[in-house]
Amino acid sequence: MLNTELAEFVDEDGHIRLQENVTLVDYVERNVHEQADTLAYRFIDYSRERDGEPQDLTWAQFGKRLRAVAARLQQVTSRGDRVAILAPQGLEYVIGFFASLYAGNVAVPLFSPDEPGHTDRLDAVLADCKPAAILTSTKAAEAVRDYFAHLPAKQRPRVIAVDAVPDSVGSGWTAPVVGPDHNLDSIAYLQYTSGSTRTPAGVEITHRAVATNVLQICDTIEINKTARGVTWLPLFHDMGLLTVILPALGGSYITIMSPQAFIRRPGRWINELASTDGAETYAAAPNFAFEHAALRGLPRDGEELDLSNVIGLINGSEPVTVSSMKKFNDAFAPYGLSKTAIKPCYGMAEATLFVSATKRDNEAKVVHVDRDQLNAGHFVFVDADAPGAVTQVSCGQVARDQWATIVDPDTARELADGEVGEIWLHGANIGAGYWEKDDETEETFNNRLVTRLAENSHATGVADDAKWMSTGDYGVWVDGELYITGRVKDLVIVDGRNHYPQDLEYTAQEASSALRPGYVAAFAVPVNQLPSVVFEFAAGGLTYDPDDASEQLVIVAERGPGKRTDPQEVADTVRAAVASRHGVMVRDVLLVPAGSIPRTSSGKIARRAGRAAYIDGTLRGGYQQTAFPDTRE
Repeated sequence: MLNTELAEFVDEDGHIRLQENVTLVDYVERNVHEQADTLAYRFIDYSRERDGEPQDLTWAQFGKRLRAVAARLQQVTSRGDRVAILAPQGLEYVIGFFASLYAGNVAVPLFSPDEPGHTDRLDAVLADCKPAAILTSTKAAEAVRDYFAHLPAKQRPRVIAVDAVPDSVGSGWTAPVVGPDHNLDSIAYLQYTSGSTRTPAGVEITHRAVATNVLQICDTIEINKTARGVTWLPLFHDMGLLTVILPALGGSYITIMSPQAFIRRPGRWINELASTDGAETYAAAPNFAFEHAALRGLPRDGEELDLSNVIGLINGSEPVTVSSMKKFNDAFAPYGLSKTAIKPCYGMAEATLFVSATKRDNEAKVVHVDRDQLNAGHFVFVDADAPGAVTQVSCGQVARDQWATIVDPDTARELADGEVGEIWLHGANIGAGYWEKDDETEETFNNRLVTRLAENSHATGVADDAKWMSTGDYGVWVDGELYITGRVKDLVIVDGRNHYPQDLEYTAQEASSALRPGYVAAFAVPVNQLPSVVFEFAAGGLTYDPDDASEQLVIVAERGPGKRTDPQEVADTVRAAVASRHGVMVRDVLLVPAGSIPRTSSGKIARRAGRAAYIDGTLRGGYQQTAFPDTRE
């Protein structure tokens, strides 16, 4: 059903249509003029007061600040230059992002260099995008200038403190004129991935892509003009960024807090979600946030809390677990939270953010499938208590004007419903490519669907020669809903963080001479598919939950030649090294005889084949390969 407040953006055939001469800047300007005195953004600062200090911006105030900062940028940059936002969470960050667009620049949402543990990533991203200017806040300006101090003066980007630019500078702002270098298909910002390759890749998000994706979110969750959002997600994260972009085209104001404020007291997030003026509220958060809030975010005895107004809590960025949803629903149902509030979703930076979610009035759908059949590529339902049953959570329906097909990645042939394959996407919300990475862009964004299903094709409505984006994720269509079953790529994602497997393997083999160099495999395995011996390891702190599909790190290594070493001692050494360097717990360190780990025909470690052998027990049983399996890597 169409959200009537989106009618201006949807044509008579139900497709999203944007005016070709209107960009994100124009949508913000419309709000500045038509909703001048209404609230646009609120940041709650908990750094000095336990209950927080709200800082508000109306649309008129927001527009005045955007023009001032944009005019300053236009003095020191050229159209299309990259402008990096290196500011703490707050209103200055939001102003900096939109001001970059107002100046006709390409925004690069990043983070302050004093954020712990991110220096290497910041170095790599800045070297890749080469910003002409940096936007920050007065509070962080010294740290930002220190960060660039080692460069010769002429090589340092201009550093501008957003809150230090006077409003009067805005009189010199020149609005970007729609033309060849500034239009719907020009790049609005670069969304850097969280590191699935050694150098993070900047996804080129166009004005068309971001506007389309915002409308898709509003349409799916049915966000109306009075609904307000609440976010604590980092604003350099795609899910956090889209939340603060959303008011430009739909909904009411957004309340922002810092990630630290949420982590320390998750009840702050819950209280902001609660009804204060009868307005509907929505939010987005990764899976762990729901468990954290259920454990530590409940109101004190006697405190009032009304969550009946919450229409959608988008649960994404890491695999959704049944246990976390249940804990959250059980904790807050007494306070009016609807069972339909949590919306498991699927998305990625390459699609701007949003791909699919459970519809507003539907509960999250949970099913159980046969593990062996799933590993063989078939989605076969079984009872929850059946031997080998694996829990799967639906990611709902794909958004309006977005297409998702399940494809055999080797043949580019569309697979039938119930068959597991790689998810390929098509739609106006898809990024234009990776910044200055032609080969990676061609491989990911420019795929062709060779063979479609004769009936019930999920590519219906898409031109035969259209380009499709390969996601690197395994999925399956069943009964009109999309399920994510695994990852085609070797990327290891644990606790919402990405890890390059070669880096984990190198750390492990360098930690102990008992490991055979070059014969180590790192991969992630769902908790409910780990062998029982892992749960018997008391120090691991894991308990078996058949509904818990959160992924955990496993390292399998072939024993090196020479003197035998106590396996437990080796495991402890490897765990300590990986935890220290990568900040992740290795749940199982399995030592196997030489020749055990599957390899490709070219001699490379076959991680997916190794993972399958680990899950079915072959590796732990000491089986040795007699030939290299011809596994696609």
